[in-house]
Amino acid sequence: MEAHATGRATRLPLIFRLVRDNRAVTLKIEIDDGAPPYEQVRAQISEQARSGALPVGYRLPTVRGLAGTLGLAVNTVAKAYRALEADGVIETRGRNGTVIAAAGSAAEREAAAAAQAYAERVRRLALSEDDALAAVRDALRAAYGD
Repeated sequence: MEAHATGRATRLPLIFRLVRDNRAVTLKIEIDDGAPPYEQVRAQISEQARSGALPVGYRLPTVRGLAGTLGLAVNTVAKAYRALEADGVIETRGRNGTVIAAAGSAAEREAAAAAQAYAERVRRLALSEDDALAAVRDALRAAYGD
């Protein structure tokens, strides 16, 4: 918060940058926007999940961690997470945290889960992205007879 000579306090936008797996994701909360902060958090995470900026399986910060980083009340972020979970955008996996959920049909969800498991496995094996993609292409060619 900045105090001006007039004695009136102005709140600046709060920006949170998540960096994981070489992805940068930004949440920007405009205090004077008119939309409640929880709705801004909900809308931005939902949009970024829909666009793929937050991929399926992406682990979000804890409610307390995100609230602290954004300077919001814990209940504000919890409300946003509850709304996102009700919308099917995120899912809570107990001790494994809150992640972006797979959307679409059951087949698409299963494929997304398999892809996420594969991505985690090849990362643990220290394969390059190119080698991991080549392995997938070879497996798809063999499965589809190309």
